[in-house]
Amino acid sequence: MEYSLLGKSDLNISRLAFGCMSLDPKDPEAENILRKAMDTGMNYFDTADLYNKGQNEMMLGRAFRDKRKEVILATKVGNQWRNDGSGWDWNPSKKYILSSIDESLERLQTDYIDVYQLHGGTMEDPIDDVIEAFELLKSAGKIRYYGISSIRPNVIREYIKRSSIVSVMLQYSLLDRRPEEEILSLLHENQIGVLARGSVARGLLISKPPEQYLNYSKEQVAAVAKEIRDLSSEARSPETIALRYVLDNPAITSVVLGIRTMAHLTLALDSMNSNSLTETEKKRLSEIIPIHFYDNHR
Repeated sequence: MEYSLLGKSDLNISRLAFGCMSLDPKDPEAENILRKAMDTGMNYFDTADLYNKGQNEMMLGRAFRDKRKEVILATKVGNQWRNDGSGWDWNPSKKYILSSIDESLERLQTDYIDVYQLHGGTMEDPIDDVIEAFELLKSAGKIRYYGISSIRPNVIREYIKRSSIVSVMLQYSLLDRRPEEEILSLLHENQIGVLARGSVARGLLISKPPEQYLNYSKEQVAAVAKEIRDLSSEARSPETIALRYVLDNPAITSVVLGIRTMAHLTLALDSMNSNSLTETEKKRLSEIIPIHFYDNHR
């Protein structure tokens, strides 16, 4: 397993991180999959209080209650479930952030969270209050570091200017190269770690039948998937090609991959044993379809 420091923190995280959203807490194998991932060198596990109404955090708490110092736990806050369970509302208030932490700590069976992330963000948020809440939680020892999960360039720029975030989680893949315009280089220059999600584009890059994705047509999606298949071999799966395109960008600290089964975990780990793509391969992949940029929130 490869490791890299997350931004300006002292957290040395695995370059392949476990995204827990897709892992069903009711699956009897779920906790075994988490522990197997840890045993193979994966140490960064990402969840959120939103997932399964807190059950996802509880699953991690059970899996790692005796291994807390061996893992880096990241969770998120900002989406508040309605009392009737019908959905959730965006609540980035200082009061809500400060009150939510204790519930996450209890579910995770720990007294601190390594990376606490704002689960979204808009320019209309009370950004200074959000930052103050995170800084208070740091001072109290309830979190070690904080970051945001956002694809909005204008929001990311504000947190770079006004806070001490160590990470930004954003969507990045061969079918979503919008971060390449500005945000990846900006975060890299400011020594802020980038956690990439969606790197196989809901499976469209590796196995699922092509369909329209973002601004790309079904035919364009199919063309990228075909090029990935053409570059793959017995030693390098399509998933390896797709993940390596993302991992090989110098701004990327780690790919957060949604893992649901033991077989999926094994396939993902195989990707880390592969060499980086050559410059020729990267060029071929990047020239198949035109790069798009963010239309909104610039």
